[in-house]
Amino acid sequence: MNSLKTLLYFSIFKYPLSAREIFLFSSAADENEVNHELDLLKQKGVVSIDNDFYFLDNNPSLVKRRIKGNKMANSVMDKAIRKGAFISKFPYVKAVGISGSLSKNYHDINGDVDYFVITKSERLWVARTLLMLYKKIFLLNSRKFFCINYFVTENSLEISEKNIFTATELLTLIPITGDFTEFYNQNRWVSNFLPNLEIGKPSIISAKRKPITSRSIEFLLLSKLGNILESTFLKLTLKKWNNKFKTLSKEDFKIAMKSTQGVSKHHPQNFQKQVINKLNKKYQEFQSRYNIELEKEHA
Repeated sequence: MNSLKTLLYFSIFKYPLSAREIFLFSSAADENEVNHELDLLKQKGVVSIDNDFYFLDNNPSLVKRRIKGNKMANSVMDKAIRKGAFISKFPYVKAVGISGSLSKNYHDINGDVDYFVITKSERLWVARTLLMLYKKIFLLNSRKFFCINYFVTENSLEISEKNIFTATELLTLIPITGDFTEFYNQNRWVSNFLPNLEIGKPSIISAKRKPITSRSIEFLLLSKLGNILESTFLKLTLKKWNNKFKTLSKEDFKIAMKSTQGVSKHHPQNFQKQVINKLNKKYQEFQSRYNIELEKEHA
């Protein structure tokens, strides 16, 4: 049942959905199918509705939470876009987008703004290190509007973990600046999970020429020194993370803290795995409670 699977997914984030959103984030053939399923689920007492938002567990307070979070997202979006544009001025940064909860039009007082960054090839770790140094020195390590936890290079654009979580994150990404065309082209697999969402959004801000400081750094590091720094920063970061996150299994570390020449992820909570596990647990609970069989998701 497509509608229930979608509602269960977003219930993990305590986020009620409209009928239109349920259709878009499902694999239903059309909206009539969704409306029919929702009517059946209401009759069975599985779902409730308030302010045109559907939710589970008869918890209408979630609707108020969503409305408040949507308003807060609107209030911080302009600042988040400006910060993303600022990030794009750093050396080797090719494109920047907003990910995480804000990309789904939700924000709360404790929330961070997450950014997804595409860099030039063979300079990801230089770009990342410069950004991290800026955050530590000038922002006193604040993550509020500078949470940069996912980098890929322009020649490593395909996301290797293909599941409902990564598909949702990719399709809700908000491109701020830079060209995301090839990124979308190499990740068309997301339509296997969410065929009703259009893939490929234009960036909000046109790319501008980088400041002279950034261009000077890029010119200086065209040399062998740039290659040495790239290799050194990767090794030092990987060593630091291996020591810091010893509780992660090797398998979890390879995904949550992926550190290669083309990818850098900093997700020590392995949120992707948590979401998939919680979702499958919810599938089992609803199957037992309502005798509705739902196919298990894979990480």
